[in-house]
Amino acid sequence: MRNPVSILAGLLLAMLVTAMPVVADESMRCGTWIVTSEATVAELVQKCGEPASKEVSTADVYAKGPQANQTRKVGVTTTERWTYDRGPQAFRMIATIVDGKLNSIDRAK
Repeated sequence: MRNPVSILAGLLLAMLVTAMPVVADESMRCGTWIVTSEATVAELVQKCGEPASKEVSTADVYAKGPQANQTRKVGVTTTERWTYDRGPQAFRMIATIVDGKLNSIDRAK
């Protein structure tokens, strides 16, 4: 029979590993700086400059209404996709900004 302490430790470890968030976010180098999605938009512009291009889209935000089959508009969200062209030796990077906050940095596909 197995030791109850080792069984408990194994269960605790399994719960910890499954509770860890998966981060698929990239970082990007801008000169001597490394920028991650934890940066502010101002820091992104300060370290990387203006992007080569910007795409802006808006979408209505809805919430459930008082009835089960009803929804009501509660606001608008703005999403910006900034493309940084870092030259022929580096991947283009996409910075996604949602409602004025840097949300993610990913390689262009």
